[in-house]
Amino acid sequence: MSAIIAIYRREILSYFLTPLATVFVVIFLVMLSAFTFYLGNFFETGQADLQAFFLFHPWLYLLLVPALAMRLWAEERKSGTMELLLTLPVSVGQAVVGKFLAAWTLIGLALLLTFPIWVTVSWLGNPDHGVIIASYFGSWLLAGTFLAIGSAMSATTSSQVMAFIFSLSVCLVFLLAGYPIVLSVMQSAFNQPVVDAVSSMSFFTHFNSITRGILDLRDLAFFLINGTAWLIATVLIIHLKRVG
Repeated sequence: MSAIIAIYRREILSYFLTPLATVFVVIFLVMLSAFTFYLGNFFETGQADLQAFFLFHPWLYLLLVPALAMRLWAEERKSGTMELLLTLPVSVGQAVVGKFLAAWTLIGLALLLTFPIWVTVSWLGNPDHGVIIASYFGSWLLAGTFLAIGSAMSATTSSQVMAFIFSLSVCLVFLLAGYPIVLSVMQSAFNQPVVDAVSSMSFFTHFNSITRGILDLRDLAFFLINGTAWLIATVLIIHLKRVG
């Protein structure tokens, strides 16, 4: 545990000693506010809820989380510091978890800074705060799963650009798998069990369920298991790269 904390502190400091954390948080807040109030027609709907706010989270994460994750291992590999890091009394698994938790904390901080939007909705009406809390938690889990995918993709290459492209592509596949348009197209080509199987693997399907205020253990387990699996994949990829 002490090794994970040490890696975590190292990564958190690296975020805040450089403009990275500030740039990420500012872009996240500006884009999310613009999407919510302009594209989401927040005030025109006449409803005191955050449905329009959470609607854009998956698409914003699709762009920003791979951009944050691409440096996790690609930068270490390109700069040659990965070898130094792995010679320390830290296992690969501990390094992976420490780096992941630091980046996930930064995303959590960005989410917390959207609190004024919640306050605004509460002032305008009487929203269901239970649904909002569940949606925030689901959003953080979704971001964590995207981040775990980005971690694995970053471990495959020394190019941050390629890591970003790989991460975005994989995340897009998992996201669109449950999108209504995609499912309607699949229904014309495949039978219903196949369509249901694809839908069950979609991040969109499970996140949408949580944003309705339904904290189903299957949805929570889906994100936790997927995130853990991609972190394990990161460890395996790093080991394979070391052997290679």
